[in-house]
Amino acid sequence: MGKNKERRESLVYHAKPKPGKIEVVPTKKYNSQRDLAIAYSPGVAIPCQEIEKDPDNVYKYTNKSNLVAVISNGTAVLGLGDIGPNASKPVMEGKALLFKIFADIDVFDIEINEKDPEKFVDVVKSISSTFGGINLEDIKAPEAFKIEKNLIEGLNIPVMHDDQHGTAIISAAALLNALELVGKKIEDVKIVVSGAGAAAIACTNLYISFGAKLHNIIMTDSKGVISKTRDNLTDEKKHFATDRQISTLKEAMIDSDVFIGLSIANIVSEEMLSSMSKNPIVFAMANPDPEIDYDLAMKVRDDIIFATGRSDLPNQVNNVLGFPFIFKGALDVRATKINEEMKKAAVVALAELAKKPVPEQVNIAYDETKLNFGKEYIIPKPFDPRLILEIPPAVAKAAIESGVAKEPILDWDKYVQNLDERHGSNQKLIRIIHRRAKEAKFKKLVFTEADHLDVLKAAQICFEEKIAEPILLGGKKIIEELMESLDFHEDLKIIDPTDKINKDLIDKYSKTLFEKLGRKGKTLDDVKRLLRGRDYFGSMMVENGDADCMLSGYSKSYPSVFIPLISSIGKAPGVEKVAATNLMITKTGPLFCSDTSLNINPSYKEIAKIAVNTAKIVNMFGIEPVIAILSYSNFGSSSFDEAKKISKAVEILHTDYPELIVDGPIQSDFALNREMLKNRFPFSILNGRKVNALIFPNLDSANITYKIIKELDRVVSVGPILIGLNKPIHILQLGASVDEIVNMSAISVIDSNQRKIRKK
Repeated sequence: MGKNKERRESLVYHAKPKPGKIEVVPTKKYNSQRDLAIAYSPGVAIPCQEIEKDPDNVYKYTNKSNLVAVISNGTAVLGLGDIGPNASKPVMEGKALLFKIFADIDVFDIEINEKDPEKFVDVVKSISSTFGGINLEDIKAPEAFKIEKNLIEGLNIPVMHDDQHGTAIISAAALLNALELVGKKIEDVKIVVSGAGAAAIACTNLYISFGAKLHNIIMTDSKGVISKTRDNLTDEKKHFATDRQISTLKEAMIDSDVFIGLSIANIVSEEMLSSMSKNPIVFAMANPDPEIDYDLAMKVRDDIIFATGRSDLPNQVNNVLGFPFIFKGALDVRATKINEEMKKAAVVALAELAKKPVPEQVNIAYDETKLNFGKEYIIPKPFDPRLILEIPPAVAKAAIESGVAKEPILDWDKYVQNLDERHGSNQKLIRIIHRRAKEAKFKKLVFTEADHLDVLKAAQICFEEKIAEPILLGGKKIIEELMESLDFHEDLKIIDPTDKINKDLIDKYSKTLFEKLGRKGKTLDDVKRLLRGRDYFGSMMVENGDADCMLSGYSKSYPSVFIPLISSIGKAPGVEKVAATNLMITKTGPLFCSDTSLNINPSYKEIAKIAVNTAKIVNMFGIEPVIAILSYSNFGSSSFDEAKKISKAVEILHTDYPELIVDGPIQSDFALNREMLKNRFPFSILNGRKVNALIFPNLDSANITYKIIKELDRVVSVGPILIGLNKPIHILQLGASVDEIVNMSAISVIDSNQRKIRKK
């Protein structure tokens, strides 16, 4: 993407459909006059009086327990420097977004126009009663140290400057694991720290708390080694001043074991890297370009363990692994501060998580065969759904044990279950889907309706984000005019099947299609006429290997697209019935709904097959399928034929597919409410599990349900995803949005690659 286009995309993203990235959403009903009278005057006086009697009741009757302030004066914005409070607001809103999507923590971003540290502290103290915690952000050193110290001492809520401690916590976890892999002890290693800002000093202090020795540490800044011979050092730098007779980074690197880079790009040379000890550990965390290029470092030293701040390289030191979950644990026990014990607990939990078997969902997200603890995997990945289950409990326990928790957790199993249900991996699934598509090899995707603006917009996003390589079908002149209006000037393949210039392709594809339709009453001329239609033409492109996958249906009814596909492409081997599932990204996690588009009233055998094929789709996302076969009755409570149909389907599944976690007939509320199911039907195999796939008894119930969920709760719907077609071809819902088309494009690419992998 060119810089002008990248600039435009960024500005549009932040400005449309309404300015900014966050909003306040009511959590209570407000429809009636009675609701409003309770929410405000006169009813609101009652909780006010209760809080006046006991100030701790503010956590009971307001959102304080889950509200964090992201506060900055914009004096040290990453990569931008001192840009001031107004210009820093988009960054603070972005931080608020991360808190919400990773840990479901609400945030007010607050930008303060004050550089004097004492006045800044006074402002924050004066508004602190509103919040359950304070995340300081992008405040320059050395003022940041004073501000954080004074706020921690003066307030009884958690305060953390993430620029310091976030990087420290993540890098410390990585360092502990790296040292374990190379067989070195932290108390013995020689550490060089390039940079002496807030993050570098916080990192080094945390390493010392884990056993690193001060006399083994050399810290450098823009003037060279911080030594006792230098004048005018800040108090923070004085603590790390060495008495060794060296003055340059080059000298410091000789025989060192660990390099910690929090400075500027390309400051480390090949010679410096070569001078380090055996099995060196290099964390080059300058962004966007590290202190030494990754490929160069790998070339110079084959015994190196290397980490950066970049997402496109192994071992990314990413603060999002820490701050959402640390604050979550602190808030959930009403901690009065985030102390060293809590930070160290987060470090240990992160380090230990990297050693555990990695869920298939994470392997799939990063296009890995199997991630294992080792040189290229020393810290967890940001998409790992276990982070929310591991880090907050560890932090909360440390808060309780260190005496700073005001509301201890008594039932840890229930707490973890609640984290899983409320803050699961649902928010990350779309990002995982897009990432998998980006990493895919086979991504030539036919858009059969590219002369529609929204379809072309989606194709543009797919191209620019490397989700797919679009092939555009439609009127060439119209497509080119639309591309011009979108400033989309890429040299993409545009094909109009009705244009005589494509006669050779029609002749080529007609031979393939005639083989399929010749015994269905179609002549060769009939087939050539059919190929002027884009669905037949596009499907033959996929059939002949000129494209990898196809997407259609934006402007046409579902049956009008499906009939050409099923007649020309057909079902996959062994598939009796093609079906469709919709992936719903709900607040409580991903939910697959089948069959939402094709089978009007499937038989019990067909329902069983739909369940089996849905399980394959769920597995494609790296998720273990837990399937409920839905009915209006529970476990044989009804003798009517419709209920018996479901019972027979479940019998087939239990007999022929014993490995599947599936049960029914069951009503939808019992399937989705674990407590209800446990209390009424403790014998069910679904007990203690989170249902993630619903199989409906007919098309009416499936289609109506998923569309109601989508519209009423603003749930993202991905689909319908076709199950059982012989080629990776999918059909959009009529009038799908640009985002829905992009998501289905990613699914089509993933489907294509999965099929190629299975063939190998």
